[in-house]
Amino acid sequence: VQLQASGGGLVQAGDSLTLSCAASGGTFSNYVVGWFRQAPGKGREFVVAIRWNSQNTYYSDSVKGRFTTARDNAKKSVYLQMSSLQPEDTAAYYCAASRTIILSSIRNENGYQYWGQGTQVTVSS
Repeated sequence: VQLQASGGGLVQAGDSLTLSCAASGGTFSNYVVGWFRQAPGKGREFVVAIRWNSQNTYYSDSVKGRFTTARDNAKKSVYLQMSSLQPEDTAAYYCAASRTIILSSIRNENGYQYWGQGTQVTVSS
């Protein structure tokens, strides 16, 4: 499966932004999709993951209550709605997918086999 992330941009603190991850190839509904982010000089950080049925979502503590993820399997897309953005949310955001990941690895970037290119989110204070 190929992934294409989009929707990044420059926003001010407190603003909202929605990222999209579009997939092509494969049976998308079989995949767990995760969002990760990487700030300059830092490692890749787990943000959120959503299982195929959309009923199971997993959030990092740093974004819980501010970010929401959803997926539309018919459109082969996953969305990351971000609100109350802060400068510390500034990073390149990546979507990733796995058909075989286990629950205990869902927050681990090494559990994902397919990655999209990053989309930059910059939050000014």
